[in-house]
Amino acid sequence: MIAFVSGQVAALAPTTAVIQVGGVGMAVQCTPATLARLRIGEDARLATSLVVREDSLTLYGFADDDERQVFELLQTASGVGPRLAQAMLGTHSPDTLRLAVSTGDEKTLTAVPGIGKRGAQKLLLELKDKLGAPLGGSLVGAQRAAATRPAPWTEQLSAALIGLGYAGREADEAVSAVTPQAEAALAETGTAPVPQLLRAALQTLNRTR
Repeated sequence: MIAFVSGQVAALAPTTAVIQVGGVGMAVQCTPATLARLRIGEDARLATSLVVREDSLTLYGFADDDERQVFELLQTASGVGPRLAQAMLGTHSPDTLRLAVSTGDEKTLTAVPGIGKRGAQKLLLELKDKLGAPLGGSLVGAQRAAATRPAPWTEQLSAALIGLGYAGREADEAVSAVTPQAEAALAETGTAPVPQLLRAALQTLNRTR
């Protein structure tokens, strides 16, 4: 297994980073939050998980080993493949997922695109004894933090756009353009889906160029 890749960031796309390792460009699938931390030309280290299929080899990248571990644990639940596991981490942090599972919070899981009410109930049962308690402190402390922490979608989206090479002004305009879509999602599910918002923001930017 490839545990991590380390090297210069050669290219960035909405869902992929290319890391130059020993003269070879490694394409790594990442969440918007992970991509937002990367800059072309700078060195980066990503924890990785290699998913092997009959017709493909796909490398998934994460900000740290904890995200990678949760990604792999999520796939032990029936019906959860790498794409859904990555979508879960693209929507929520590892500790938010741990908190949701430990408290039986269906709403948090149904905020992930592709997970409905019945699917959330099934995941809560299957993952109950696998993810463990939040690492950021006691369960009560994690609950308080989750209740008081502001929604980070604007920061994540802006950072992802800047990481893709757009100017700060362009990123701000794109965030403003997709704000109605984000607010509608927040009202319906309680979470703004950053991957979908990033695609919508990129479409807005392409139309204005």
